[in-house]
Amino acid sequence: MMIDAIVVYDVCTDTPAGARRLRAVAKQCEGIGTRVQYSVFELRCEPAQLVTFMKGIEDTIVEDDCVRVYQVPAGILAKVVQIGRQRPPPVPGAIIW
Repeated sequence: MMIDAIVVYDVCTDTPAGARRLRAVAKQCEGIGTRVQYSVFELRCEPAQLVTFMKGIEDTIVEDDCVRVYQVPAGILAKVVQIGRQRPPPVPGAIIW
């Protein structure tokens, strides 16, 4: 069973360590999902992959950072409508204006 999810993050980059954490979070997201905005990813993964991903994020961030994972109903990512800059659809069936 696949899980669809949206990940958004805000990592404090006031220090060099913060910039490293930002890159680490982005890299972990790129390993499991598709970037749709600078700090937004869409995921389609197995439940175990999501658990592993979330543990990796938890081990990476600090108190000033925030990562939110929204699990969405299956198939909802295929109903995305994007207005603005053209990019390839992140999920098959997405509509881009």
